[in-house]
Amino acid sequence: MSTATPIRAWAAQALNQPVVPFSYDPGPLGVEDVEIRVEHCGLCHSDLSVIDGEWGPAAYPVVGGHEVIGTVVALGTQARGLKLGQRVGLGWMSGSCMACASCLSGQPQMCRAGVPTIIGHHGGFAERVRAHWLWVAPIPEGLDPQDAGPLLCGGVTVFSPFLNFDIKPTHHVGVVGIGGLGHLALQFARAWGCEVTAFTSSDSKRDEALQLGAHHVVSSVDAAAMKALRGRLDMVLVTVNVMLNWKALMSTLAPNGRLHLVGVLPQPMEVEAGPLIGGQRSVSGSPTGSRQDIDTMLAFAARHGIKPQTEHFPMSRLNDALDHLRAGKARYRVVLDADFEQA
Repeated sequence: MSTATPIRAWAAQALNQPVVPFSYDPGPLGVEDVEIRVEHCGLCHSDLSVIDGEWGPAAYPVVGGHEVIGTVVALGTQARGLKLGQRVGLGWMSGSCMACASCLSGQPQMCRAGVPTIIGHHGGFAERVRAHWLWVAPIPEGLDPQDAGPLLCGGVTVFSPFLNFDIKPTHHVGVVGIGGLGHLALQFARAWGCEVTAFTSSDSKRDEALQLGAHHVVSSVDAAAMKALRGRLDMVLVTVNVMLNWKALMSTLAPNGRLHLVGVLPQPMEVEAGPLIGGQRSVSGSPTGSRQDIDTMLAFAARHGIKPQTEHFPMSRLNDALDHLRAGKARYRVVLDADFEQA
């Protein structure tokens, strides 16, 4: 049953306005829904994109937060696989129709009727949040709940391509960008068994990239270094949301290689057809992963000690955290710790 009390949250009420305290009535708990008491919630650049209208006009008020770690406090009568008091996580998706071709084929993250946690739905910058049971994932014992939140979005976003495109331990994988997504991608690629090359435009990140798992670090703005990689990489995972030298990156791909995007680019990209056709190469992209991908990723992260590098803010300082992220100062993921006074 529902707790039948309003949910306190932090919301952006309009474009270019600070987030403010906000309260809403969640209504009756759906029969297949789960209510989670939020303990920690990652702050992702996608939250910023929605709050700041980067992806188009937002439906304010916006309660962001889609990297939730918390405990189950209420279960609908038909919610499955969970129990009260269990520590769980919630990522980008909070619902899917369970009946379309995507859902039935095990890809509910691409459900056309899917409900993103922070679009048309109130997210985890709140004391509690609700979601369909399918998208509420148990957190393995081996993960620190204080820092696990970013795995629910950033982690699965960079991990899913390894599953979906049959990346093998014998493959050579490149990761473009050592940031919120890239620092996790380097760890996953190394633990997967791949040879790993990090691409960065900042020499200051070289040592850190090596510590995170890269075997090699290459300057993406060094023409000679890029030329030396010609035809060697099986996948280049682009984790940034800026325009790049696509011709140079494509040249690093081996035959049957793949340039894969998980960062949302601000403009159309130009790719020449010749290198695609001649080398049977691909350009692709992917969103978050399925619930099965999330469970697999969490188990893999727990087994291999993969964790985000985080900075913590109390949720009451959400505006400071948003400004910190806007300024590009996050190293590498921001986590908000719930600090609502008990009602």
